[in-house]
Amino acid sequence: MRKGYLEFSTGLASLDGILKGIRPGDNVVWQVDSVEDYIPFVQHFCRKSQQDQQDLIYFRFAEHENLLPPDVTAEVFQLHPEQGFEVLLDEIFKVIERFGIGACYVFDCLSDLTVDWYSDRMLGNFFRLTCPYLYDFETATYFALLKDRHTAHAVNMIHRTAQVVIDVYRHKKTRYVHPQKVDKRHSDTMYMLHQWKDDDFLPVRLSATVSEILRSAPQPWLDFTAHRFDVWTQTFSEAQKCVKALQSCEACATDDVALFKRMLRMAISRDERVLELAQKYFTMKDLIEIGKRMIGTGLIGGKSVGMLLARAILLKKDPKWQERLGAHDSFYVGSDVFYTYLIRNGCWWTRRRMNNPETLQSSSHEVRQRLLAGTFPEDIMDQFMEMLNYFGQSPIIVRSSSLLEDAYGNAFSGKYDSYFLANQGTPQERLEEFIIAVRRVYASTMSEAALSYRAHWDLMDRDEQMAILVQRVCGAPYDRLFFPQVAGVGFSFNPFVWSKEIDAQAGVVRLVFGLGTRAVDRCDDDYTRVISLSAPERRPEASADEKQRYTQRHIDLLDLRANQLLSSEFDEAMRQAGDDLPLEMFATYNADIARIAKERKWKSAFPWTLTFDGLLSSTSFVEDLHSMLATLEEAYEHPVDIEFSANFVEDKSLKIDVLQCRPFQVRRPKSSVLQTAKVAEDQMILQTKGPIIGNSLSTKIDRMLYVVPSEYSQMGMSDRYSVARLIGRLTHLTGEHKADTIMLVGPGRWGTTTPSLGVPVSFAEIDTVSIVCELALMHEGLVPDVSLGTHFFNDLVEMDMLYLAIYPSHKGSLYRAEFFEQAPNRLTELLPDASTWAKAVRVIDSKWNDTADLGLYMDTIKQEGFCYFGAADGD
Repeated sequence: MRKGYLEFSTGLASLDGILKGIRPGDNVVWQVDSVEDYIPFVQHFCRKSQQDQQDLIYFRFAEHENLLPPDVTAEVFQLHPEQGFEVLLDEIFKVIERFGIGACYVFDCLSDLTVDWYSDRMLGNFFRLTCPYLYDFETATYFALLKDRHTAHAVNMIHRTAQVVIDVYRHKKTRYVHPQKVDKRHSDTMYMLHQWKDDDFLPVRLSATVSEILRSAPQPWLDFTAHRFDVWTQTFSEAQKCVKALQSCEACATDDVALFKRMLRMAISRDERVLELAQKYFTMKDLIEIGKRMIGTGLIGGKSVGMLLARAILLKKDPKWQERLGAHDSFYVGSDVFYTYLIRNGCWWTRRRMNNPETLQSSSHEVRQRLLAGTFPEDIMDQFMEMLNYFGQSPIIVRSSSLLEDAYGNAFSGKYDSYFLANQGTPQERLEEFIIAVRRVYASTMSEAALSYRAHWDLMDRDEQMAILVQRVCGAPYDRLFFPQVAGVGFSFNPFVWSKEIDAQAGVVRLVFGLGTRAVDRCDDDYTRVISLSAPERRPEASADEKQRYTQRHIDLLDLRANQLLSSEFDEAMRQAGDDLPLEMFATYNADIARIAKERKWKSAFPWTLTFDGLLSSTSFVEDLHSMLATLEEAYEHPVDIEFSANFVEDKSLKIDVLQCRPFQVRRPKSSVLQTAKVAEDQMILQTKGPIIGNSLSTKIDRMLYVVPSEYSQMGMSDRYSVARLIGRLTHLTGEHKADTIMLVGPGRWGTTTPSLGVPVSFAEIDTVSIVCELALMHEGLVPDVSLGTHFFNDLVEMDMLYLAIYPSHKGSLYRAEFFEQAPNRLTELLPDASTWAKAVRVIDSKWNDTADLGLYMDTIKQEGFCYFGAADGD
């Protein structure tokens, strides 16, 4: 018979479905913790082979128990490995030749061969010869390998040769299978972890459960000596011996305190403030676990350190977090890999020239292009592949984690890139997508935003290596869509107190449904829920109508079938997701909409609105976030901001995953910074009742840059980008044309990525500005978004800028358009080539009429303030 006409089976129909059948020539390797976990699979295979009247051959050579079920008859051949390698192979090959095409084979556990041969290398050689011979005879063959016994060399040789490799786990008396390799076939769930329940193998969909199972099992490929044995691995192996000695009450031959400090400087940080925290909350066992999950060597970077430190602090401070925190499941690409990549791909010397301002732009472009097309050493590629095999088809995120990132003083918020990967497809396809993401993260170190930030804070000469944090995305699949139920950012100090009932010290949260990208990126087509942790029911939106209008309507998610990150309308995503979500915890049901839709037969009407009221009122979420932020602030001795996600797991409890933690670069406003300024009504040009974010301020304004709403709203998209570039030039004038205190006033949202909703400046273009004012004038329904927690907001806070919004139609607000239209425009005086834009952009300097100053008074505590011309009382 020719290959493809024979039919084989595992004996378990559901498992056949996962693997898309056992094909002629398949060599199936079961990686198990004990032979006991191999036996059930062998017995189902044997019974099915006998039922189908296929020749069944059992090669017996190990000390463990007989694998055959008692009700199955097979040809049993007793082998004698102790007689030598060639003798054993000769016996096996003769049997294969005798039974010919289409037989079924079972081997004892291969790990027992090393008892007689004393060599993992020979075990690999045995498999490289036996497996292809069985393949040529179109057999179906079962092997077993103990997971914690063999070197990476032997295991890799077996993996490359076998057609099917399956990991078996046992967790809480339940068995799970996790296919690692299935040659020449693929499905949407093939490489997921599957629970064996009765006769079915069910994909484990919730990320928290997958992490818990895989982290509880030994992963031999994470052994320090699996890939190398150098100073790095010697140090971590020495630490492992110390921990084992302490656990067994034996004396450690090494000065464990000195070793611990050395390991901190090797992998965690060189920053003294970070090291002080790490010494207090990390243990040597923690560092060993970090080392086991490192690819390459070097530091793990600020983002990884912040995430791990936050977890360590919480777990040490309160035992409740053992149950309430989700298990993190992360890997770290060490910073040394970045330097190796630079040198290997010819980027080192070009990058070094970037310290020269004259060659910065050309050098950065050249390095960026090389980084996007570079290659990695073979040993690093092997480790990437092993890590992806571990994750299977679980979505992952590849995150920047540079040495300076998330440190005291410099957040680098949003300056480097991170990439969500749906992680679907064949192993090779998934590896290629991962490599592209790593290259892009490396290339983002050369971006305009990153270089401008470093230059602004005088960090160009600082060592800035890029490590990478690879995390399993928290959440679960709902049909083809994958997302967490809740995600967001939290601050231990609330810089936006919109009500007297709010305690700024209690913190604030910006909450979204789905992926947290909508919490950290300024989503111009949508709104989020901002929650004061001291008064969660008190919303910034004043009326019921505003609460209904300014709600989240889109969610970010991973489409597993399309294999990409997408945004979807909330109602459409919920129709696809089905009934598995506890929707009532996140959304409020509108009975009136449901009734009207039924009466009018509106099939597309969706009566749910995202409010998060159930989550806030019926769970410990608010209490937990408040406690978490307060605990972290106390440990850091500084306000902190975090990124998190949360999901309800099988037992309906809420698991919170801390994804990032860093010092919050905020200056706390004082309660009585200002005396109330008094100006005549006709001197007022702008007035607001909030929102105002930043420190209270009473100051002279040297220059106003005003984008005329009526002119801007009539422009095409390309012209709006031209206006944004012009603003960037005006804010960076030098010499006699430079202004110290600059205020931006414009329609819609500054820094938007959607020109129809505001002025699309980059933050680097406005990083010299002192005050940012947004006018709610772009179109009906658009309001300036407070943007708490976004990268844009963090930049404002870090640069100590003041933010305010003006709602001309609201009581207590004022926008005097005639002032801006009549004041002299200095645009062409400052930039003679900008006359084309003179109607749309007005530059209004202080003492514009030779006598009157421009002034600003803003009280962030009272959430009120105004802008005026002329002198205020007390000036």
